[in-house]
Amino acid sequence: MKPSLQAGIAGTSQLAVDRERTIDFMGDAARVYATPMLLRDIEIACRNLLLPHLDAGEDSVGTRVELDHLAATPLGFLVTLNVKVAAVEGRAVTFEVEGHDGVDTICRCRHQRFVADVKKTEARILAKRQKAGA
Repeated sequence: MKPSLQAGIAGTSQLAVDRERTIDFMGDAARVYATPMLLRDIEIACRNLLLPHLDAGEDSVGTRVELDHLAATPLGFLVTLNVKVAAVEGRAVTFEVEGHDGVDTICRCRHQRFVADVKKTEARILAKRQKAGA
């Protein structure tokens, strides 16, 4: 990790709520941003903020999420995710995220990611596969 990875760094991510990001079980008139897709977009936004502050061979994985999905966002709306690093403790990074759809605050989230060495992670996964006989 680079010394630039510190609490307080922040960024913004924008995305359109397309059909793939919406629920389908309430019919087309009620297509709104699905919580699992919101969570995926939050993880991507946090990872993207983190990447420039990592060394070659490092990446991150999500380890914890506390998500309040506060308002429905209809298909076609533009969402802004404001992401901020709240804390860095060793390789553990905590983010605070707030999302807005131009009308409402749609979410508040606290997300933790762990900075991992990609090669070491690959080796651990291979060892686990071998242990399981896969």
